[in-house]
Amino acid sequence: MKHRIAIAGRPIGLDSPPFIIAEMSGNHNHSLDRALALVDAAADAGAHALKLQTYTADTMTLPIRTSAFVIDDPNSLWHGRSLHDLYEEAHTPWDWHGPIFERARSLGMIPFSTPFDDTAVDFLESLDVACYKIASFEMTDIHLVRRVARTGKPMIISTGMGTVAEIAETVAVARDAGATDLILLKCTSAYPSMPEDANILTIPNLRETFQCEAGLSDHTMGVGVSVASVAHGATVIEKHFTLRRADGGVDSAFSLEPEEMRALVVETQRAWASLGGVSYGASSAQETKSLAFRRSLYVSEDMAAGEIFTAANVRAIRPGYGLPTKYLDTVLGRKAARAIKRGEPVGWDMLG
Repeated sequence: MKHRIAIAGRPIGLDSPPFIIAEMSGNHNHSLDRALALVDAAADAGAHALKLQTYTADTMTLPIRTSAFVIDDPNSLWHGRSLHDLYEEAHTPWDWHGPIFERARSLGMIPFSTPFDDTAVDFLESLDVACYKIASFEMTDIHLVRRVARTGKPMIISTGMGTVAEIAETVAVARDAGATDLILLKCTSAYPSMPEDANILTIPNLRETFQCEAGLSDHTMGVGVSVASVAHGATVIEKHFTLRRADGGVDSAFSLEPEEMRALVVETQRAWASLGGVSYGASSAQETKSLAFRRSLYVSEDMAAGEIFTAANVRAIRPGYGLPTKYLDTVLGRKAARAIKRGEPVGWDMLG
């Protein structure tokens, strides 16, 4: 089943190439110049959209360091950081949004953002964003989902950690509040995540279960998982993006560099183009021409009229202008109806 929608006039669906989102997140490293350079690089790499995150540390959490507010997972990229300090470092100043959006639009990309509270939605509405993203961790924030849905704009919702029941509730709330264009992204909320945890076979199940577009928010390294997701119906792919991982930053470790983003755009388009439909036989005019290079029966030695066809004077070789090789046993033992030159394709008219 096809579920086609459009974001800023750009079609999203199984009959269009995947919609590629470059997620800037906190990779601007507190520099507007770097943020604008990221926009330029994403556009040059061919990304279709640029996404920010719209929040402040104070709209995300409280400035305290009790255990619940500090990341204690020793395997986390942010081990030991307080939530407030981390969000203070990672947030994109709101007065940067305008220049970033303007640059993106001037380069043909669609800029939008992930809001984290009502004030962020109000602010983004003032910038006339084309769509909204709901982060995995906010998917169960029903108030926020309802507020975004009431804008009537397309919603892209990451489903990381979400159970089927939780996703169903979120989708129902969004639709009840007026959202008609929904895209659910399979997401593994680990940073970075491992390919074996991606479970991209969930993507067609998301599409079928919730009757909407489906895609991937990919936190794995490289582009392999994203490219593979296209074969399972991913119509939207989101990847974090940076200029160079070596530059550091809160999300740099699992972000694509420009050359990798370009590869993502190219290879996902190739993967999409390869899908086609169920097809047997020659599938194109070019392939039809290749039929000439099948093996067929050819006379391999000069033959006189009445001479017997044998394994010494008829062979199965390329090209394919003679009788199909399956007729070799039929030809052997028959008499030549005329004189035949070496290199002539065997035809029925040659058989006496």
